[in-house]
Amino acid sequence: MRIVIKKFTELTTEELYQILKLRSDVFIVEQQCPYPDCDDRDRNAHHLFVEKNGHIWGCLRILDKGEEFDEISIGRVAVHYEYRGIGLARHMMKKALFFITNYLDKDVVKIAAQLYLEGFYESLGFKRISDKYLQDGIAHVDMIYFMMDAEDESPDEKEPVMEPPTGLLI
Repeated sequence: MRIVIKKFTELTTEELYQILKLRSDVFIVEQQCPYPDCDDRDRNAHHLFVEKNGHIWGCLRILDKGEEFDEISIGRVAVHYEYRGIGLARHMMKKALFFITNYLDKDVVKIAAQLYLEGFYESLGFKRISDKYLQDGIAHVDMIYFMMDAEDESPDEKEPVMEPPTGLLI
């Protein structure tokens, strides 16, 4: 199994198809939530996916500031039913947070979490910052993650921002 991060324009047609199919299977079919998954935000996102033997088993997207929130955000976290319960979503989230910190040089991440997954995101260090609300008929809460206390590090001590390479494997 390998984890890959690519910008939308770097995805192959097959990778894009498998990502969209997995998201459709999870969010629209399994959760019985007819909503417009293709929302134009994918074009500006980084897509993290887990690939094994030519199949994508998990995925998420990383949105820049201003796409969904004022902060950078992670969303559309999906894992194929055959790979649930083994920590794959946790591993993907940790890799996404590593990428955001080390390649995008961001300190804060905001998410719109499905309410039933609040405990999962809290276990990764996210804190709830909103009341419950409905999004596409499903209960959500906004949560935030602080990578570090920005005041603890002066700009002179900060490492230079690394440009994300094409098709990063992490």
